[in-house]
Amino acid sequence: MTRRLLTSAALGLASLPVGALAQEAPPAPSSAAPVSATTPLRSFSPSDFERFAPRTALDMVRQIPGFAIDQGEDRRGLGQAGSNVLINGERFSGKSNDVVSELGRIGASNVIRIELIDGATLNLPGLSGQVVNIVSKVDSLTGQFRWSPRVRFRRTDPQFLDGEVSISGKAGKIAYTLSLSNDSFRNGNAGTERVVDANGIVTDRRYEELYVNGDQPRIAAGLKYTGDNGQIGNLNLSFERPWTRITEDSDGEVVRDRDYLETEKEYNYEVGGDYLFPLWGGNLKLIGLRRFEHSPFFTRIFLDFEDGRPREGNSLATVIDETETIARAEYGWKAGEADWQFSLEGAINRLDTRADLALLDTVGVFVPVPLPGSDAVVEEKRAEIGLSYGRPLSSTLTLQTSLGGEYSQIMQSGAGGLTRSFIRPKGFVALAWKATPRLDLSLRLQRDVGQLNFFDFVASADLGAENQNSGNPDLVPQQSWNIDFQATQNLGALGSINAKAFVNFVEDIVDQVPIGLTGEAPGNIESATIWGASLDSTFKMDVIGWTGVRFDIDYTYRKSSLPDPLTGIRRRISGDTIHEFSAELRYDIPGGNWAVGGNYFDFSQADEVRLSQLAEFPITGGDLGIYVENKNVGGLTVRLGLSNIIGTNEAFRRTFYVGRRDGPVAFVEDRDRFFGPVVSLDVNGSF
Repeated sequence: MTRRLLTSAALGLASLPVGALAQEAPPAPSSAAPVSATTPLRSFSPSDFERFAPRTALDMVRQIPGFAIDQGEDRRGLGQAGSNVLINGERFSGKSNDVVSELGRIGASNVIRIELIDGATLNLPGLSGQVVNIVSKVDSLTGQFRWSPRVRFRRTDPQFLDGEVSISGKAGKIAYTLSLSNDSFRNGNAGTERVVDANGIVTDRRYEELYVNGDQPRIAAGLKYTGDNGQIGNLNLSFERPWTRITEDSDGEVVRDRDYLETEKEYNYEVGGDYLFPLWGGNLKLIGLRRFEHSPFFTRIFLDFEDGRPREGNSLATVIDETETIARAEYGWKAGEADWQFSLEGAINRLDTRADLALLDTVGVFVPVPLPGSDAVVEEKRAEIGLSYGRPLSSTLTLQTSLGGEYSQIMQSGAGGLTRSFIRPKGFVALAWKATPRLDLSLRLQRDVGQLNFFDFVASADLGAENQNSGNPDLVPQQSWNIDFQATQNLGALGSINAKAFVNFVEDIVDQVPIGLTGEAPGNIESATIWGASLDSTFKMDVIGWTGVRFDIDYTYRKSSLPDPLTGIRRRISGDTIHEFSAELRYDIPGGNWAVGGNYFDFSQADEVRLSQLAEFPITGGDLGIYVENKNVGGLTVRLGLSNIIGTNEAFRRTFYVGRRDGPVAFVEDRDRFFGPVVSLDVNGSF
């Protein structure tokens, strides 16, 4: 299950002249391939990427100056807030089987061109800012493979099984892709944790070792049908069987030793598809998706005390079933210069949880204890309707707007269960302006409805962090007014810069709130403000005589503010990102197949706030790495890398309070762990 997403965006400079559209592009009706009806900001041919020897479309997209892929994950439904990547003018009709994985299965030899477009100029509602469209074809059987082993120097098992193999081909009117992949991870760290009382006296020192191992094997298939009269059908299938095992040993000098175990053995599948066909002078597109995830978790802790007290322990076995079913219809037509689209969407989301908590008694037997509110079913039924309109206002200015609303009913069984209904308006207005031949501006105002996390409705316990949440059946979806601005400056042969700024005014944001006299849980806070800015940049140094040198810098800053429900003092959203920075210097040595480079990444995040605890992440420094790459080792691309050269540690500080956080400090846990450098090998090839 995905727990955290780190995204990066940044500072940039780049430019190439806009290329003419390739004549061999596959024909399609306008609503199937809307990019054919607009002029790209820039158009890239495969020759523009030759120096990088790309194996896949993903390799190409990652080299587009000033562009960063936005996967649009955790979105509500299949509507207007998707990825900023299109494939042959179409959105990818999947969620867990994401567009990044799909790009990695398109061979570079199958790419005709890549178009960089302002999303507001397309007749695809919801897209704004830079959007990439991959124009590709499949004429023969081709294949791609990747192998990416990793080894941390300390406290980590080797990672040998990360990779993917895929084949693509065509049989008559059916194009197909089959893939087998495994996202493997072997992580860990070790170090000392101190326990300090309210007077600053060290009461215990613990040496701790953490191992986090897991694999995510997946089989996926994609089918595409192209008819003789504009029909286009897509079917995407995936099945995944991930597992995770986490162990942590904590040996205390004074108080206790701790043995922690956590496992998950999940399976999930997704079936998604769409079918577009001409109807009544326009095009009707029918979309469907079914996703299911079965996740059994088990956590067990043993505590052995230095003073000879009997062993203590607890265990928690949780089984979680999640389902999502979506049906959507979009009808698009053109009236003069205007593009119209009418959409209907229905969805049923369901969460079913069961948990068994047990405590170790004095004779070493686990005895069940109640965890009220942990067994429950949460279900949301949702219907959405929308009408969008877009047209050029002049040769340089384009308008896109949408108006709609949704009805949702949320039902929860179990203790304190409720059934509630909501009606929420939603929509947006977006403008795209080509201010100069090399400067493109876009502005977007949106009324958005957020997606609730159903786990927040259910009582839960985190044995590892020694925390417990009450269930909160009174949660409501957050709403917000979002303002987004983006400017893209094409700097010719020097590169590109893409600057973004945003501000969100949020109602009913979800954060930690008091429940009763002593409990706490995620709950709604009346209002919050979130604003930030980012820069994506690429500098190509060939123009100043450094042939083959490229410099990419990305930076994001984010600030949030809400009233703390306990103290009333304004603070950041709990755990919110503050900044992310990444930079890469790459040198493709002229006249050969060698490239060398270095990269750096760091980030910071706000404190995680609970009513009786405050968790901080005082990490200093970042991840510095270097690599060497050969683009033709027996027909393969091979990269050898070394990261975490400066030895950044994983630090954590947690303050416990007497009673709640507005009271005196009880004690502090202060941790600093190391994991050493990481050696990586990436082998990519085609067949």
